[in-house]
Amino acid sequence: MNLHQLRFVREAVRQNFNLTEAAKALFTSQPGVSKAIIELEEELGVDIFSRHGKRIRGLTEPGRAVLKSVELIMQEIDGLKRIGNEFAAHDSGSFTIATTHTQARYSLPKVVQAFTQKFPKVRLSLLQGNPKQVADMVLMDQADLAIATESIASIDGLISLPCYQWEHQVVVPLDHPLLKSKSITLEELTAYPLITYDSAFAGRNKIDHAFSLRNLKPDVLLEAIDADVIKTYVELGMGIGIIAGMAFDPERDKNLRAIPAGHLFGTNVSRVALKQGAYLRSYVFTFIELLTPTLNRKLVEQVLNGEKDMYEL
Repeated sequence: MNLHQLRFVREAVRQNFNLTEAAKALFTSQPGVSKAIIELEEELGVDIFSRHGKRIRGLTEPGRAVLKSVELIMQEIDGLKRIGNEFAAHDSGSFTIATTHTQARYSLPKVVQAFTQKFPKVRLSLLQGNPKQVADMVLMDQADLAIATESIASIDGLISLPCYQWEHQVVVPLDHPLLKSKSITLEELTAYPLITYDSAFAGRNKIDHAFSLRNLKPDVLLEAIDADVIKTYVELGMGIGIIAGMAFDPERDKNLRAIPAGHLFGTNVSRVALKQGAYLRSYVFTFIELLTPTLNRKLVEQVLNGEKDMYEL
């Protein structure tokens, strides 16, 4: 048994059981991958993959157990490599953040700027997606951490910590009748076409839940994956928008007005998620500390080590 065999098994699963793609991802040959997997199965005495002819179709029951062990072993190997890199160079390396458009566009610029000034030798990458996608990026070791709303808190294999709270706002054109309301209501919102986030983003479930509790059916004209698109269509007069509060900038959005809507849709929490058991380089802890003053290295390490079950704002 060797590490190459374990890597081949893991990559075969990641490539949806396509050995040709697995070989490409690992810069080796398809026959070599196939042979190594067969040799591992013979050594273990079980079939890891179910097959139809020469093609693998999925994992067998013992294969699923083998994969869990493979993932743990490879995670430890990756951790050893990171430890080596950490001691070799404290202020250089790569750092990948997976996050949503709203976080990348509105919450992170100042944090990223401060981080790059502090660690100019670190190669920083931003990957964007919906909350589930960014969580998967961390689980698949494509990113060091994820930043999104509280939906990432319940994903197996991740540990998440709260960063900051925010509320939704209703955005309208400059002369909109809702600006005359002292405190807008859900009933008032149902009188207008709504433009808001896709169901996978930015607390959309709380928006839907609030209307549902009142037995109201809003006229959702358009769903989008980011606030910039929502605001564009509001400016065109197509409806009123519901966006994350952080996404409204009075200086940039001069053709719009924002109306607080926290009393309608509640408070949301943005969270930072890390892979369970992950080894973090020192500058990753620094980034988290720059992201929110409520977190520090000691607290994050306690949570990663299982010494603290829960931390909330």
